[in-house]
Amino acid sequence: MFSRIDPRSPTPLYAQIADRIRLAVASGELPPGEPLPSVRALAAQLRVNPATVVQAYRDLEREKLVEMRQGSGTFIADLPADTRARERTAAAERFVKQMLADAARQGLSPSDLRAAIERALQEPK
Repeated sequence: MFSRIDPRSPTPLYAQIADRIRLAVASGELPPGEPLPSVRALAAQLRVNPATVVQAYRDLEREKLVEMRQGSGTFIADLPADTRARERTAAAERFVKQMLADAARQGLSPSDLRAAIERALQEPK
């Protein structure tokens, strides 16, 4: 789930972790009640400071996407369907903004991206 965490990205690591969890929640990859890795385990897996994971988990808790239970861990909250839909839309918007920023750094215009996306959508699955 965390294979796309990029330490060279201008997006802070804690935000990348939180965004990945948001996307997994919105898509249903992480269902309600699902435990998240412990802070120590995820920090070791990603080779980041545990405080980075704590910050991501706290941000998600403030958004009521996860519940932190003292001594038990962090769990995906039970979210209404409309909240999941809003989060899916927000995740798509974040993805597109990141894609546009990455493309701009590589000298690609929005029309270049639009054409590439149209071609990709027309390819057989």
